[in-house]
Amino acid sequence: MPNVENVVIIGSGPAGWTAAIYAARANLEPLCYIGVPKSNPAPVLPGGQLMLTTDVENYPGFPEGVTGPDMMAAFQKQAERFGTRIVSEDITRCDFGSGSPFTLTTNKDTTVQARTVIIATGATANWLGLDNEIRLATSGGGVSACAVCDGALPMFRDQHLAVVGGGDTAMEEAHYLSKFASKVSIIHRRDALRASKTMQDRVLGTDNIDVVWNSQVADVLGDEKCEGVKLTSTVDGSESTLECKGLFIAIGHTPATGFLEGSGIDFDDAGYVALASRGSQTNIDGVFAAGDVADAVYRQAITAAGMGCQAAIDAERWLAEQH
Repeated sequence: MPNVENVVIIGSGPAGWTAAIYAARANLEPLCYIGVPKSNPAPVLPGGQLMLTTDVENYPGFPEGVTGPDMMAAFQKQAERFGTRIVSEDITRCDFGSGSPFTLTTNKDTTVQARTVIIATGATANWLGLDNEIRLATSGGGVSACAVCDGALPMFRDQHLAVVGGGDTAMEEAHYLSKFASKVSIIHRRDALRASKTMQDRVLGTDNIDVVWNSQVADVLGDEKCEGVKLTSTVDGSESTLECKGLFIAIGHTPATGFLEGSGIDFDDAGYVALASRGSQTNIDGVFAAGDVADAVYRQAITAAGMGCQAAIDAERWLAEQH
């Protein structure tokens, strides 16, 4: 069938680039749509959330650490080395209803047909939307949306840190940070946490964790580095200041799945792409998903890369079974 791609990869983070490397080495000649820059409210760049990460210290193979952008540039270079073709456009609509080959539409209203599709568009952290929060988050100034990624960095060790949120994610982040911080303050806008009782008991029973109740962050203080937060009471509107050297936003993530509306893809209750019990197969034959777009639990570069590998192998095997 002329002008039909063997595999189209949508996304360009660790999952997308790893899928491209494996697919290219399998002679599938992958075509990768890496997207276009946008804001939401923090920048959303081709390369994924790592493009906003100044130091990556937990990815194997980089004993001295590496910046997120440098890591993604290396992933891209490796994918291109094996023949991956790259298009700097968004896929805005997918027609999976009639089966393979599938028709995908771009933001420039062009179409591409693909025998298989790998969805690797990731998820974006939910931010408060404050100007200084976003500025410090994108400059390595001590604001983060991932404690596991950044909490062990030297700048946060033995410091007073703050976590915004009241659900299980916020409790997990606070508990993790308590291993490194001198003190962790959870900032919550209500007078009761939403987290499970087990998580609440674990956190509230940790000596160096406290909760600032009925408060929301009105501003993040600091020029080059986070120096604290300005708080507003949700009860009486009074203002106060909490001094801290790091701020972790833990109010959830939003998977980048808007372009899949009406495509026939199934989602889980949280809006992530639902996978079969094993591997990367979605509910649509020939359509696979990898990385944070299908992972609400781990959300790490290395797990995303592993899922990208799975998706490429699954796509290769699916194509072979069609002949």
